[in-house]
Amino acid sequence: MQITFLGTSSGVPTRSRNVSSVALRLPQRAELWLFDCGEGTQHQLLRSELKISQLCRIFITHMHGDHIFGLMGLLASCGLAGNIQRVDIYGPPGLSEYLQAASRYSHTHFSYPIKVHTVSPGLIYEDNEFSVTCGALHHRITAFGYRIVEKDRSGRFDVEKAQRLQIPPGRIYGQLKRGEVVTLDDGRVINGTDLCGPTEIGRKIAYCTDTVYCQGAVELARDADVLIHEATFAHQDADMAFQRLHSTSTMAAQTALAAEAHRLIITHFSPRYTPGNPVEFRDLLQEARAIFPQTQMAHDFMDYEVPRRRAPVIS
Repeated sequence: MQITFLGTSSGVPTRSRNVSSVALRLPQRAELWLFDCGEGTQHQLLRSELKISQLCRIFITHMHGDHIFGLMGLLASCGLAGNIQRVDIYGPPGLSEYLQAASRYSHTHFSYPIKVHTVSPGLIYEDNEFSVTCGALHHRITAFGYRIVEKDRSGRFDVEKAQRLQIPPGRIYGQLKRGEVVTLDDGRVINGTDLCGPTEIGRKIAYCTDTVYCQGAVELARDADVLIHEATFAHQDADMAFQRLHSTSTMAAQTALAAEAHRLIITHFSPRYTPGNPVEFRDLLQEARAIFPQTQMAHDFMDYEVPRRRAPVIS
């Protein structure tokens, strides 16, 4: 699971930061998931190492332009390229009507199927490897955060140990890999967990933007391996953050701390903090780290490989 930040500015793009979009690459299944799609996202994808042909899911947090203005252009380009099989899009009420109107008035016809899923808090997607839930955030309009959970996997199966125990290969190996208890033809009872390494704990990612500090974001980020959270304003501009229902760097850090997340990556920065101003981006990072030391600051095209945790061994 590799995260790539395609846009880390809020409101408007700058020379060094585009508006909101985050890509999640799942190499084990050759899939690319996108979270938000601000204007220029397709250009950012072209400048990255990501493969647009692998794009299959897009998750939109809310209907503000800096999060959706790139969506129609990206979908249209994917259709012209002819290498997309299907795209599922998840987002708040109004997203489907927005895309239908844009398609109608621009006379755009897609050569591949697109399905828009209107989300509400709870489980919105699940397969045998992943689940995605969404929760309500606190912003000026309806906004959702997303939580992506990779399901736990059995540890590595010790084939050599199985051979030493003279366990016949075939279907039985599959059962033991799944941790099942198997009775062999000679009467021996073998517990699959004795032949497997520690369980590989599924990784958890939370994506929360735009929002002021709220319990909904804390719940989405609970025990997350990484929380991606907006930090539009510096702490000294907290009044402005409350007025506009955005987060400060310290609010993002407090969310990570309350959720007991393992790492925080802050993004969605106001251009008012570009280098040369009285308060700069690095000051926001220092503010967040004072509360939550495991904080990183995102920049465009930054990659982050989500580490895997192993279940603790109980002796």
